[in-house]
Amino acid sequence: MGKLWHKNYELDAFVERFTVGRDFELDQYLLNADCVASLAHATMLESIEILTKEELTALREGLIAIIEAHQKEAFPITRAEEDGHTAIENYLTTHYGEAGKKIHTGRSRNDQVIVATRLYARDFLLTFIHHGLELVNNLLVFAAQHQAVPMPGRTHMQIAMPSSVGLWAGAYAEQLLDDLLLAKTAYVINNQSPLGSAASYGVPLPLNRELVADLLGFAKVQNNVLYANNSRGKMESIILDAVDQAALTLSKIAQDLILYSMPEFGYFTLPDNLCSGSSIMPQKKNPCGLELLRAKAATIGACTNQIKNIIKALPSGYNRDFQETKEPFIRGVNTGLGCVQIIDLAIRKVKVNNEKLAAGFIPEIYATDAALELVAQGIPFRDAYKEVGLNLDQLKARNPESTINAKTYTGTTGNLGLDQARAAQTELQAFVQAETARIETKIARLVGFPVDLFQPEN
Repeated sequence: MGKLWHKNYELDAFVERFTVGRDFELDQYLLNADCVASLAHATMLESIEILTKEELTALREGLIAIIEAHQKEAFPITRAEEDGHTAIENYLTTHYGEAGKKIHTGRSRNDQVIVATRLYARDFLLTFIHHGLELVNNLLVFAAQHQAVPMPGRTHMQIAMPSSVGLWAGAYAEQLLDDLLLAKTAYVINNQSPLGSAASYGVPLPLNRELVADLLGFAKVQNNVLYANNSRGKMESIILDAVDQAALTLSKIAQDLILYSMPEFGYFTLPDNLCSGSSIMPQKKNPCGLELLRAKAATIGACTNQIKNIIKALPSGYNRDFQETKEPFIRGVNTGLGCVQIIDLAIRKVKVNNEKLAAGFIPEIYATDAALELVAQGIPFRDAYKEVGLNLDQLKARNPESTINAKTYTGTTGNLGLDQARAAQTELQAFVQAETARIETKIARLVGFPVDLFQPEN
């Protein structure tokens, strides 16, 4: 079998390599999603009498065979086939004849890749939010366990004011929760079925797009067929924007852990299995996982911008440029998931060194507290500020625990409000669980068994 578009000429060999690129490799990640979407499309074609019941049965058998072969890494896609769509149709035509020739009725390859990417992205986002919430949970547990452990607060990297390990961990838990809400929004936007746009302009057939959307578990049909096409790349960039925001948070956590685990600080001790050694210096225990996370966070941002730069000047309708959005998207989402898992490992196993933390509570850290005590006596703040600032040598050490517990208004060291973050975590987790169960039920009903539509890179 040849290419889906093949007519009476052959592409120049170099042109073929240039245009195909890595699509035939990347489509291995989308193959399950492509097959599931093809089954929904075939089911719809049978409902409008393009396919017979027997042909639908044959195509179902073939598509399931491809999924099962793919799960065993036994369904190759060749460069000559260009992509997974061609490999699927060639298989179906070879094994099921006329039925295989009919399955592409009413859709284009662009139709296929858009819906396959939506399915892949949908399962990714649920996976990403789930792992993100596990990290939030571990940060909240960490914060609760160490809420009364004093930690020097710093600004400009200099000693600033009394803080706590609980405040530090709780801050990142709340920040990550906001990032995950953005991922949830991306999920809602992505969760609409584009199938039926064909080559951007629909087809003169009575396609039942609502049926396809329901079979695949989408919340709704993406109405305008031209918009469905134009949203390719834009949808991926929306998703990566959300992942990128989370990566910014994760990178800051990584930097803090690297910094505060240095012997000069010694606030934290990193687990050995997160660190590697030096090829020349026997004593070294390097936080390479966290260092690479900082770099990979930048990679996610680069992938996001790459997609935006590809699509920003395209005219409406399909353009082959869209092909180049696939690789950065797959790379970006997989990198983001890996970053969450690395930080989760670190937070679960990092050790807190109370003595080192307490050593940072030099008298100067209480300067602001001393100024505000004068304010409580009726002295204007600016005067109190000057008096303390000119007499720093008279400041005395205090009890760090008493100092942090004295701040009791909302969100401070003595009133972390972890229950609020816990409630937000529970609410978002319920959403993920409900959506995961609903989609798994839909896909299993369509195919006959569960199918993983997002498969992380090895």
